[in-house]
Amino acid sequence: MKHAHTDSGAHAGKPLSREDLVQGSMRDAYLKSELADLAWSDLQLRRSLHRTLRDGGQALGRHAVWVFAYGSLIWNPLFPVAEKRVARIYGFHRSFCLWSRVGRGTRDNPGLVLGLDHGGACTGLALRIEAAHAAEELSLLWRREMVTGAYSPTWVRARTARGSVNAIAFVIDQRSHAYAGRLPEAAIAQNIREAAGMIGPCTEYLEKTAAGLAAHGIDDVRLARMARLCGCSA
Repeated sequence: MKHAHTDSGAHAGKPLSREDLVQGSMRDAYLKSELADLAWSDLQLRRSLHRTLRDGGQALGRHAVWVFAYGSLIWNPLFPVAEKRVARIYGFHRSFCLWSRVGRGTRDNPGLVLGLDHGGACTGLALRIEAAHAAEELSLLWRREMVTGAYSPTWVRARTARGSVNAIAFVIDQRSHAYAGRLPEAAIAQNIREAAGMIGPCTEYLEKTAAGLAAHGIDDVRLARMARLCGCSA
């Protein structure tokens, strides 16, 4: 895919906020664009959330819920985190495999952001949401992560120094329109350097993710190399 050069300074964007989630700003941006057919309805979001909780044997209001963070949820969770632990999961790896056509890119020049793709392992954070807040917070989390249904919410066993927990992880749906597949490193780097969207440039996303991992002592060699290729500092 060809990408026109983007001046990231002119596309600083507005950081994603909790207010954006409450108001549904990201979905509204899709609905006002030529990508309106990609945006999920509230009904689709509710059904996806209820199906995920059912699969994990969770009842809202009765159980705390853990979420596995591997990208922007590390440095901008936007929900009250009752507890956080460095955690490792197996069977999935962190990958720039998700096209972003609004948040970090445009329809004509989509950005690339992280998804969990199949195979390997991934170290991130397990974030606990208290039972009393789970209904509201998971509803907002679904508005954030499932705005176009590009992920398949999946229960994973997250191993931590204090024992393992079952957590929800947002795994890329390889059938999705937004799945970029496994691109060459040079193509990923070029995209990240050039793409920007409503909430800012891809370089900012990469830089903040690298810094968030480093702040928790998490070493991701491939992501660190990508940051160097893109001129980002952790």
